[in-house]
Amino acid sequence: MILKGLKERYGNITEEINERFKYEFNTIIEMGYTDYFLIVWDFIRFARENEIMVGPGRGSAAGSIVSYALGIIDIDPLEYGLIFERFLNPERISMPDIDIDFCYERREEVIEYVVQKYGEDRVAQIVTFGTMAARGAIRDVGRAINMSYGKVDFIAKQIPMAIGMTIEKALEINNTLKNSYDEDEEIKNLIDFALAVEGLPRHTSTHAAGVVISKDAVTDYVPLLRNGDAITTQFNMNELEELGLLKMDFLGLRTLTVIRDAVNLVKDNHGREIDFDQIDYEDPDVLAMFARAETLGIFQFESPGMRAFLKELKANVFENLIAANSLFRPGPMNQIPTFVACKHDPSQITYIHPSLENILDVTYGCIVYQEQVMQIVRDIGGYSMGRADLVRRAMSKKKMDIMEEERKNFIYGTSDENGEIEITGAIRNGVDEKSANKIYDLMIDFANYAFNKSHSAAYAVVAYRTAWLKHYYPVEYMAALISSVMGNTNQVSLYIQECKRLGIEILSPDVNKSYKKFTVKENKIRFGLSAVKNVGDNFIDAVVRARKDGEFKGFTDFVERIENVDSQAMNKRAVESLIKCGALDSLEVTRAQLMAVYEKVINEIHSDRKRNKEGQSSLFDNASKNQIKDNFPNLKEFPQNIMLTMEKEMLGIYVSGHPLEPHKEKVEKISTMNTIDILSSQDLEEGGLNKIRDGSKIKLASIVVDKKNKITKNNNMMAFLTVEDLVGSIECIVFPMTYERYSKYLDEDQIVVIDGKLSLSEVDEPKLIAEKISPLKEYNDDKLYLKISTQSEEDTFDRLKAILLKYKGNTPVYVYIEKDKSTVIADRSMWIDSNDQEAIKELTHFLGKECVKIR
Repeated sequence: MILKGLKERYGNITEEINERFKYEFNTIIEMGYTDYFLIVWDFIRFARENEIMVGPGRGSAAGSIVSYALGIIDIDPLEYGLIFERFLNPERISMPDIDIDFCYERREEVIEYVVQKYGEDRVAQIVTFGTMAARGAIRDVGRAINMSYGKVDFIAKQIPMAIGMTIEKALEINNTLKNSYDEDEEIKNLIDFALAVEGLPRHTSTHAAGVVISKDAVTDYVPLLRNGDAITTQFNMNELEELGLLKMDFLGLRTLTVIRDAVNLVKDNHGREIDFDQIDYEDPDVLAMFARAETLGIFQFESPGMRAFLKELKANVFENLIAANSLFRPGPMNQIPTFVACKHDPSQITYIHPSLENILDVTYGCIVYQEQVMQIVRDIGGYSMGRADLVRRAMSKKKMDIMEEERKNFIYGTSDENGEIEITGAIRNGVDEKSANKIYDLMIDFANYAFNKSHSAAYAVVAYRTAWLKHYYPVEYMAALISSVMGNTNQVSLYIQECKRLGIEILSPDVNKSYKKFTVKENKIRFGLSAVKNVGDNFIDAVVRARKDGEFKGFTDFVERIENVDSQAMNKRAVESLIKCGALDSLEVTRAQLMAVYEKVINEIHSDRKRNKEGQSSLFDNASKNQIKDNFPNLKEFPQNIMLTMEKEMLGIYVSGHPLEPHKEKVEKISTMNTIDILSSQDLEEGGLNKIRDGSKIKLASIVVDKKNKITKNNNMMAFLTVEDLVGSIECIVFPMTYERYSKYLDEDQIVVIDGKLSLSEVDEPKLIAEKISPLKEYNDDKLYLKISTQSEEDTFDRLKAILLKYKGNTPVYVYIEKDKSTVIADRSMWIDSNDQEAIKELTHFLGKECVKIR
């Protein structure tokens, strides 16, 4: 089976391939893991045969050519220099660990297959233990000692919401909490008890991915418990591994579902079956998309920090993506400047010794991967690859005694009692002692941070596939991507903004056209009904089934046909949501009319059906029914701004228009730049026309679409806004002093003009720091032009200055001096309020009507 797989994968089996296969195969046999590989192969075979999307690999298993031949992974370990011993080390007896990613919607089917194949008594999911966190410990103890809820709640809220926060840390940083602890005996007892139980197991839950499979009944080895509907072990996965039980991880990966849906849409719309084994992973057009950082929606490459890194990196080969995935993590991130500099200027690459070049050349002289540490230890130190992995592990765990002992072995080598050389050593391999010490120090520095290349390579393949789809089939890919995040309106909004950037039109939801997910029609994306608030799957299924006989002709027809398909599915709240978001607009009834009568129509039809069932219908009932069909109240449609607000409420975004559209001319006139200008400011090449800098002053007319208040350490209120103009959105930070002055303008859906400065960084998206906020309707962007036709009177300027200072405002004043044919702008202190008629009247009287103009 493996040989057949090797033939399919490689065609011609070279000596290198055959040697690697024999070594891995013999190691697996000797370590007794053949059953393990066959079990994994079998459930992956089941998944593929049932069209359940399987990931190309995950973790160190991607370093095995046997896994590649069996179809367990889809990445060639030889092509990318992946090492088998990083996965299975014959010199370190431990269980292999093959984690598999599946389409997250169908993962349970694979687990169910395993249960059915090996028996319900031999398969169980794995328990995890939830522990008492800081706030939870306070609340639990408070309940146990019967302290008043208000007092407990106050103390719990004094503990900051931060990762890794403990009660002890909170006492150090929060003076209010510390004072309460010192001054109130009851609170002191509460906190002391909470400190004692903090971190202890509190409850059980089911591990998200772990499944244990045993040869005999699981109860022969470990006790079980019921967690809801799941049967789980009472031992956690580490304890199960120590017992020698077989643990598998069946992980659900959303991105695989996105790829599956996109591939299906491509097949439906273009008739093309996509085979990812046949695509070019060095496609310059796809790699250029990474280089431009156009990776919103691309697996593991869409965060602002990663996109900033990609702009610097300018990836041009697939190996760059593997490296980027490894480097953009705490620790290795320190290597990024060196890595980028050496990539763009190879003259900066230096090697302690020439023997390092063939190991570190793919990463421009930097140690990035754990596999590189192992290769250095093997090729320069003369270790076996298995022992090289043991040295790498010791380095990563900073075991100083082992590291110093291995330093001697690495440099000088070792011999057995008979004088036979066990480890060659760097000196015997032609590396001088000084260089060998430096190489060993370099490995110690980076072994703790170096990442597993096998995992990075496998996930870079997933990322590349998503990028390939986005480049060649953007409409299908974006539809699938948005469908995968329908429960998160912020993500939906973000990806729809990306669709706008790509020139993809988003069509409103429509009960006659939409399905559960986002779909593609004529190169446009139709909104999915699942993205509408309060609309559940049962209702959507009923809508789709009801329209199989043709489109709905009217609202009553819509209600009747759904009632006929599934009377239990009809839901007034769902109908209201569909009306508000415009999904019933195609029924040729206004939203205002429907909002006025939809409940009455549903009630009448429901009652009519009930009477028919009971045999109680009459001629008058039919007349009443026809009246409902034909007559809606004569109401004007809601104003556009109300309809847009309802759309935003139900969909999280504006679809049929934008609240700023009526003000488009004024918005474009006021704004010194738009959000696209700001967000793309980091994309311009050096020497381009980029005049945007950190701290640049700008003016932006926009609408507040999201607001999060925050209390500072000094108990002052500030806010984080998301503001949106006609082309995109940006985060705006309102610090306490600005918040205090302008808080009344910060509610959602307020249209405002923000004067502020830009905050630009290499690792984050641009932000706007607000300094002044004005409502658009009150904003005056006029300019006052004054002409001085004569300078005969020496006091002309003094008199003009006196008038201007009387009527202070925000309108800039430009003075044209006819004699000199020059124009000057008045000092900010002399700007006036152009709406003040008294000011204009006095200036006109002084200078003359033709010398005072507002534009």
